[in-house]
Amino acid sequence: MTAFRLAHLSDLQLPPPPLPFRWRDAASKRLLSRFAWRRKQRRHIRAVLDAIAADVAAHAPDHVVITGDVINFATPEEFAAARVWLEGLGDQAEVTVSPGNHDALSAAGAPKSFAPWKPWLGDDDRGFPYLRVRGPVALVNLSSATPTALHLAQGTLGAAQIERARALLRETAEQGLFRIVLLHHPVAQGVVAGRKALTDAGALRAMLAETGAELVLHGHAHEALMTRTAGPAGPIPILAVPAASTPVGGHGQPARWNEIAIAREGAGFRTQVTAHGITAAMTVETLGGYVLC
Repeated sequence: MTAFRLAHLSDLQLPPPPLPFRWRDAASKRLLSRFAWRRKQRRHIRAVLDAIAADVAAHAPDHVVITGDVINFATPEEFAAARVWLEGLGDQAEVTVSPGNHDALSAAGAPKSFAPWKPWLGDDDRGFPYLRVRGPVALVNLSSATPTALHLAQGTLGAAQIERARALLRETAEQGLFRIVLLHHPVAQGVVAGRKALTDAGALRAMLAETGAELVLHGHAHEALMTRTAGPAGPIPILAVPAASTPVGGHGQPARWNEIAIAREGAGFRTQVTAHGITAAMTVETLGGYVLC
């Protein structure tokens, strides 16, 4: 059977368009973040992101998932610019975005419920968690994005979202689908410092230990990671990728995206992961691969 191929990239942090000064921003986290961006802007290069996106397009995956931090300050101008970028990536129905903390940096003035990105969040209007079924795959799209205080980059799901995800994971398990949980913040313990962590990760892990999932994808750590969390039939693999806009020699691991090929095999699935990464010459090369399960 032909494998269903999924592309995973994260932490785009698109360079912001010119932003007007607003007095409400002066009393919010946005102002400090703008100063921080001036120091960090060389860590996120648009040309790197464009090379990664072109490579994804060249491989023509069946679906693309982006696990957050599409933008930086959560301004209306950034949401609009990111929408244009997303439209260039592919069909809205075949690209899913799970927002990150930078996408919800400050509540003041940010579009409610990430409205400009609605076509990339899910297929209905029920809100997070959204469910998208594509071929043999069920994407359970969570949002850990929430405004935070200065110097914090934490995420929170909330009990209601976790309970609804529980129901979706049970429902899609009964349908025999390959269930992938999407969110921005890490699920496993110790991946990031407490000030950057998912505040209710323990509750999410407890739910996954009960319902199971075949795979969890996240970003936020700016690293290529494979961790695990307990599931009812054994450990659930968790994968993360570095920021999709980081150049070679920049701060953190260079940009990378994962190609995840999922095929039915007997009573289960075979999952092949292939990593593709940016080079100093601004080309994207295949770095290697492995069978996940």
